[in-house]
Amino acid sequence: MTLDRPLRYGMVGGGPGAFIGDVHRRAIALDPNTDLVAAAFSRKHESTLQTGRELLMDESRLYPDFQTMAAKESERSDGIDFVVIVTPNVSHFPIAKAFLEHGIHVVCDKPLTTELSDAEALGELVEKTGLLFGVTYTYTGYPTVKKARELVQSGALGPIRFVNAEYPQEWLATRAEQDPDNRQASWRTDPAQSGKVNCVGDIGTHIENLVSYVTGLEISKLSARLDSFVGGRTLDDNATIMVEYNGGAKGIYWSSQIAVGSDNALRMRVYGEKGSIEFSQEDPNYLKVFSLDGPQQILSRGRDALGERGDSIVRIPAGHPEGYFEAFANIYKTFTGALRKRITGDSPDEHDLDFPTVHDGIQGIRFVARVLESSEAQGTWIDF
Repeated sequence: MTLDRPLRYGMVGGGPGAFIGDVHRRAIALDPNTDLVAAAFSRKHESTLQTGRELLMDESRLYPDFQTMAAKESERSDGIDFVVIVTPNVSHFPIAKAFLEHGIHVVCDKPLTTELSDAEALGELVEKTGLLFGVTYTYTGYPTVKKARELVQSGALGPIRFVNAEYPQEWLATRAEQDPDNRQASWRTDPAQSGKVNCVGDIGTHIENLVSYVTGLEISKLSARLDSFVGGRTLDDNATIMVEYNGGAKGIYWSSQIAVGSDNALRMRVYGEKGSIEFSQEDPNYLKVFSLDGPQQILSRGRDALGERGDSIVRIPAGHPEGYFEAFANIYKTFTGALRKRITGDSPDEHDLDFPTVHDGIQGIRFVARVLESSEAQGTWIDF
């Protein structure tokens, strides 16, 4: 059986002035197998209508709220196949829960929730319903990251000894949240919308997910310090975290939004007994590989072999840079490929399911919870 139509999706959030919702829409559109047909873009219905008109959508499927959208779309013979959630953190749980309960597959922006108990409840609901659930940890969508993972899994680096990963930005080095036009800064620094943390939830979880995906290492315990350097700010804008992994490897993570001079500088270095790898998100078409008994290598996406999985998501030839949108699109390409198989009665294989799942989302929230617990206890080591 084949599915001879585009997948239909809906979106909650992503209304006027929203950054990440537009990113999701553009990334999904890179592969012409999916149509946006329904939405509740904003808590204000007029704003939803405004965005829908700009996107040339059918106004009858522009809903006043996510509850109405979930109920109405589940009743339609041509209802959405999945929903994309791109709202502030505190609303992720009730929205995802509503759509799962109406039998609709879900993709949710990270972090999954603001409370670990809510994240675990979503995991239980996914298990109960059997629905697909993706979490958009974008950076695992790069072909070079797939190669990094393959190198670790193959044993090319030997047993892992140490991981150094950082994610510095400068965009909150001042009170950007006081600018009425900076909606991102406003809601991310507001506990009522962001939850109990800011920096470690926003970008620290990307570090945890990237390291976990590439290395397969499991954290056994951690010691953390959260800082709020900018005066008048309630939530953290800097985080320093030491980690120990099962098996004896160790690591250090640093995420910061007050690092003047840094744009979006996610970087990961993994050191093994026989070699190491280095990945930089700002230069994602290349992967550095080092060996004790060989020359340094710089693997180039589109030119050099990146393994079966990495090569399968290369989109354009070498020298034509692929970046953030393509990485996002690769997450969606994989998710929608798995969903198409599910709809037609086929069984997705390992590559089909190579996207961040609800379980990765739960692990991210567990990471946040343990970091917060350790920081509140003056850096005490906390079992993961």
